[in-house]
Amino acid sequence: MTPFALEIGLAVLMLIVFVLGLIGGEGGRRRAGTIVALGLVVLVGAAFILRPEGAAAGGAFVYDRLARFAKRLFLVSTLIGVLASLSLPGEVFRRRAIEYYLLLLSSLLGMMVLASARDLILLFVAFELMSIPLYALAGFLKREPEAVEAALKFFLVGTVSSAVLAYGLSFVYGAVATTSLPRVASALGAEPPLLVLGLLVVLAGFGFKIAAFPFHMWVPDTYEAASTPFVAWLSVAPKAAGFVAIFRVYLEGVGDRATLWMPIIAVLAAVTMVGGNLMALPQQNVKRLLAYSGIAHIGYMLVGLAAVSASGTAMVLFYLVAYVFANMGAFLVVEVVARSEGTEHLSGFRGLAQRSPLLALAMLLFLLSLGGIPFVAGFWAKLYVLWAAAEVGLYWLVLLGAILTVVALFYYLVIARRMYIDPPARPEPIRLAPTMALSVILCALGVVVLGVRPSPVVLEALRAASRLF
Repeated sequence: MTPFALEIGLAVLMLIVFVLGLIGGEGGRRRAGTIVALGLVVLVGAAFILRPEGAAAGGAFVYDRLARFAKRLFLVSTLIGVLASLSLPGEVFRRRAIEYYLLLLSSLLGMMVLASARDLILLFVAFELMSIPLYALAGFLKREPEAVEAALKFFLVGTVSSAVLAYGLSFVYGAVATTSLPRVASALGAEPPLLVLGLLVVLAGFGFKIAAFPFHMWVPDTYEAASTPFVAWLSVAPKAAGFVAIFRVYLEGVGDRATLWMPIIAVLAAVTMVGGNLMALPQQNVKRLLAYSGIAHIGYMLVGLAAVSASGTAMVLFYLVAYVFANMGAFLVVEVVARSEGTEHLSGFRGLAQRSPLLALAMLLFLLSLGGIPFVAGFWAKLYVLWAAAEVGLYWLVLLGAILTVVALFYYLVIARRMYIDPPARPEPIRLAPTMALSVILCALGVVVLGVRPSPVVLEALRAASRLF
């Protein structure tokens, strides 16, 4: 079977949605989200059943265990985001639904190609295919000034990061005279200064894409102003794609000399954890709090990457899975509360446990997972990345990560206190649309199941990472 099977299936789904927008009229626009969700269900099933290993395009595109793991993650997170988007209110969204879903699927296609890219040119093109639709989606509510401002910031930072990435890749090509990642590893030799400079610049470009500190400046404003179901997806899927690209370049592409980058990535992990957690502490808007929290989680993932080992890389992959369910679930609960209360402030969560106990329980699970409390998915994720760092002697980074986990618990438990201790402003329960309720349930199940039995995903992540070493 062709290695492009999932990409071809996704392209067919995009074509169906496009034709539906041309000839379906008002009814077609209403059905677009349902068709996209059903199509993604089929693609998720195919991703778990089909195993078309192999390479194409002269080795530039490969479907290996890492690509398969990443594509499953992208498809599942997109399915959850689409299900949540089906309940978006407003005439504007209904009128432009085709536009919204096509942009979302276009970005997903870029992620899937990126996961399989083993060529510098294909990697850059896939990054842009993933990124450009995100700028439009961030400003999708174009009549709201905050959304336009956030989209502009996102676009400006994104284009600068793309320019930096292209600049660094040009140095890499100039040093080794090839764009093929396996040939880059074999051509490294004595590491000429031009190559080292190029890889440093590329790392800065990737830092913008994954929102590592100090390249994070677009995150809080974009998350606060954009549509929350989109933000829930934006906070996880593109970051996962960025980490897969880093694995390709700095582990597969650099080969045996990858350990030379350990000090740089360790320092980047430390400042990202510190910056994200400290900036989250004073936040009163829950979406901004989760935005800065997300930056801190990128730091924890970089801890696993700094280990430069198969176990460290595998634990980053497991962390990404746990983070998808916990972070998306938290954002979706924020959306439900914001629709009911008309605010994203912490005060909107007052007495939620008395009004909607199941919704409050789901939010508590997500917060406990993000905070790393036993025994939910996030506990194992943080434990495993810190363990991988300890195995290679990065004890100072492990200690810093453990201390900052306690700091993070403070602002997560502030939300829990509002839900379970503060009295509610009004007694009416909060109603969820069926598709939004399904999205929250899927996220809660993911957090609980991975917390109770993480081993299947951990073993699959280890198999995916072992091929890089």
